[in-house]
Parts: sequence; structure tokens; C-alpha cells
Amino acid sequence: MSDSLALFSLPLFPLETVLFPGGTLALRIFEVRYLDMIGKCHKTGAPFGVVALTQGAEVRKADAGAASSDGFALELFHTVGTLATINELVTPQPGLMMVGCSGLQRFRMTHQEKLKHGLWVANVMPLANDLRVKIPDDLKVAAVALDNLLHTLRARGTPLAQMPVHAPYQFDDCSWVANRWCELLPMPLAQRQRLMELDNPLLRLELVNDLLERNGIAT
Repeated sequence: MSDSLALFSLPLFPLETVLFPGGTLALRIFEVRYLDMIGKCHKTGAPFGVVALTQGAEVRKADAGAASSDGFALELFHTVGTLATINELVTPQPGLMMVGCSGLQRFRMTHQEKLKHGLWVANVMPLANDLRVKIPDDLKVAAVALDNLLHTLRARGTPLAQMPVHAPYQFDDCSWVANRWCELLPMPLAQRQRLMELDNPLLRLELVNDLLERNGIAT
């Protein structure tokens, strides 16, 4: 999607996680509202939007006293999310999909609407992709630590499908290294969201490096 092309009625998947561009996401789909949506996206090759919840749960829960008008608990989510594309879809049994996705471009919602069967759709505008910024010498420790982690996991015989980071590797790029650590490091969801929304990849890596130092990972 180009930086000037809006998407209308983009189907959304609110989750208790943040998807970063270049990241991977595994989904287990069983709710009716998502089975149809994911099936159509897979068939047409269309993306869907992943947004982080600020209120509510990933699975809809009935709540007669909820503020929403449809009898289900209220769902609220951040207005900045990430487009996801489906790489793999398996249906082990009727009514269940196992889906592997990749994060593409970030977006900001301009309008959102919940359809009758509970699926959220939104009109969105893309956010500019991170500029490719070479990692400065004082932050290369973050890239080295990530490379060492992946090397250790491979040495332990971790299957390729279970590796937390997948090729192509870009250990010289601020955005790529920062995003992968944002996915790996334990942190509150709101903090992960703020890091994803940052427009400056160098600043994102600087903040990530501070977290690495506090956790004794990059010293």
C-alpha cells in the first residue's frame, strides 16, 4: 500500500498484542466473525488490520449490562495498528483455522464501525514506513545481542518454525533490530504500542537499548 492510498472498510482483528512491521503472528481462529473474514482475506490475498485492545477481550463475551448496544462487553482499541497478510492457513477441523501472518505497514484509523455480527471495520490511512537508518556504533550492542540470542536458540536445536525471528535478517538496520526486540522483551502492552507508533527508528532503538541494559542483556 502506498503512503497516499487509503483503505476503506478494512477488517480489524483487535488483540492483546502489538504487531510490528516485519513481525510474525500466529492466530487460532474459531469465532464466526473472524472465520469468514480470514477465509475471504486468504482467498483474495487482501490484508486485515491488527490493533491492540485497550478494553475488552480477544474473544467476545456476552454482557447484558454492558455499555454497548448489542449485549456484548465493550471493545476499545488503539487507533494505530499494523496491516497483516496471511502466509499460511490450515483448517485442522471444521470451525477452526490455524493462521500464520506477517506484519506489513502501520496505519491510523480515520473511522471505525462494528458490523452486526461483531466484526470491526475501519477506514485507514497508511503511516510512512520507517526510513532505513544504519545502526550507530554505540547501539550495535543491541544487534549483537539479538544475533547471539538467535545463535543460541539454533544451537539448542530450536525448529525453524519456532524461532522468534525469521529471515531476512537486517542486523544493520535500526528499525528492524528495534522491532524484533520490542516483540521479544517483556513490557506492558501500552509501552509496546508507544514504541510501535514512534516515527523515529533511531529513537525506538535507543529506548529499546535502555531496556536491554536494564535487563542485563546489552552491557
